[in-house]
Amino acid sequence: MKIKAVIFDMDGVVVNTEPVGYRADNDLFTALNIQVPDDVYATFVGTSPINNMQRLKELYNLPLSFEELLAKRQKYYFDVFDAAQDIHLMPGVLDLIKNLRQNGMMVILASSAVKIKINKILDRFDLHPYFDKVISGEDFEFSKPNPAIFIEAVAQSGFSKNECIIIEDSANGIQAANAAGVYCIAYVSNHGLAQDTTGADKIITDFSALDYLKISNLNIK
Repeated sequence: MKIKAVIFDMDGVVVNTEPVGYRADNDLFTALNIQVPDDVYATFVGTSPINNMQRLKELYNLPLSFEELLAKRQKYYFDVFDAAQDIHLMPGVLDLIKNLRQNGMMVILASSAVKIKINKILDRFDLHPYFDKVISGEDFEFSKPNPAIFIEAVAQSGFSKNECIIIEDSANGIQAANAAGVYCIAYVSNHGLAQDTTGADKIITDFSALDYLKISNLNIK
């Protein structure tokens, strides 16, 4: 069965925004007078800000309400994001997306990020024309590693899960792909904190390792 749709995560796969998030979150942690070790922070990667702030509040018994904490986090994030000059598309990812679309492959973005952040990224890099569907984790009660966003992405593709693949970079995202029963390719770069990719079906370190023919002919059981 040929692959007909590719579902991309955004942060750490399409764009190198994870270092920006790391800087912004550490500014937030300093303001909150807490220290979040990298091994704990690494478990936040790939999940939604909503879930992460709920978890942060519980882990550190913070006095702020959840709504106050989320609003504070959004402010810190976009202050850093809007000023950042070091946000770039991942090397080769746009060439891959163009190659897929030129050959009739459906391309879907499924990100845990909130809609405003997704739209800022799409606007910044003129990416709107390249995605057939854009799905935000903001619309789901549970974030990755819960598979809800990927189950929805498959449903919106109109194809079966065996006709779709997911490209992820985080342990949480890979777990979500596995739980959704969708073939998962892990993209490993040097832009973020190390992630456990052992659950992926295939691991790449360069998008030049993929193209339409290689993806469409993947043997998925």
